[in-house]
Amino acid sequence: MPKWGLAMSEGTVVAWYLGEGAEVAKGDDLLDIETTKITNVVESPHTGMLRRQAAPEGATLPVGALLAVLAGPEVSDAEIDAFMAEFNANFEVEAAAAEAAAPEPETRDAGGVAINLLAMGDKTQDTAPIILVHGFGGDLNNWMFNQPMLAERHRVIALDLPGHGRSAKDASAGDMAALSATLLASLDALDIGAAHLAGHSLGGAVAMQTALDQPARAASLTLVASAGLGRDINMDYIEGFQRAGRRKDLKQVLQALFADASLVSRDMVDDILKFKRLDGVEQALATIADGAFAGGRQASVLGHRLHELEAPVQVIWGADDQVIPAAHAREVPATVKVHILDGAGHMVHMEKAGEVNALIEAIVAG
Repeated sequence: MPKWGLAMSEGTVVAWYLGEGAEVAKGDDLLDIETTKITNVVESPHTGMLRRQAAPEGATLPVGALLAVLAGPEVSDAEIDAFMAEFNANFEVEAAAAEAAAPEPETRDAGGVAINLLAMGDKTQDTAPIILVHGFGGDLNNWMFNQPMLAERHRVIALDLPGHGRSAKDASAGDMAALSATLLASLDALDIGAAHLAGHSLGGAVAMQTALDQPARAASLTLVASAGLGRDINMDYIEGFQRAGRRKDLKQVLQALFADASLVSRDMVDDILKFKRLDGVEQALATIADGAFAGGRQASVLGHRLHELEAPVQVIWGADDQVIPAAHAREVPATVKVHILDGAGHMVHMEKAGEVNALIEAIVAG
């Protein structure tokens, strides 16, 4: 059972895509898991034969519990039974040790701004880390389906922008220059020279501004449903998010983020309502909206400058995005790789997490 987000402690098996005896390739969809926050698919981490469905549909299991066993035909049923028995016998001890070792968010001083961040992966890696930057009204948990998977091979750091999550609620001028300056200060605070920058929506524009201002700090650039590539923006969403103070109203607003509106759960709505009620959040969001989307249009359009970067750049978009038009992806220079994913909306990195993770892996490897 994967751990998606800091608060997840258990998940429920909704449906299996494959039956026992099926040949499975790495990346194939195995099953759907429902949490209090959201439902997502579990992809196979390996290639092999699905020998056991260890968790029946409808079962609710803690994080780390056994879901499935993959093995070749040369492995006997008795060996698989023995493995499962040993796994389950040791599970509670190992789960407790894993929980104790789980990474916790920390706060860093980034140029006088308290920035909350979560670091995962091997600190000793010599390669540039991956930095994940969320969008307007979001926080580092927006990368819950991406950060743990990417951290299996890389150092990955997700952060809360000013005015968001657990970071300071002073958004300064709220424009790209101010937000980018804080991102650069965060890299300095972490003693990071170059990093693979990946930003979603507003965070994409922040990452893009950072890469253009300081090209040496960007080992690569991944723009996910990014602002900063065109003028159009769904201001009904931006203003609705700011205005919504009741569960019903906010749920309707958040449904615009997904191709599958049913992914907006009660807990997701409640968590955002709690965030919006924190001191300073209302003013911070208003400041950022005024700085980034003045007059109902995107104030900063930078896509035409992406040819200036020597580092590889890619754009990823959900074909059904209702917040920023996927057509903006076609307005980038020919040197930029563009990936439009069907069946996904503005939160494409959540709805198509496996594909987005593979694309980020590929640009980092390149």
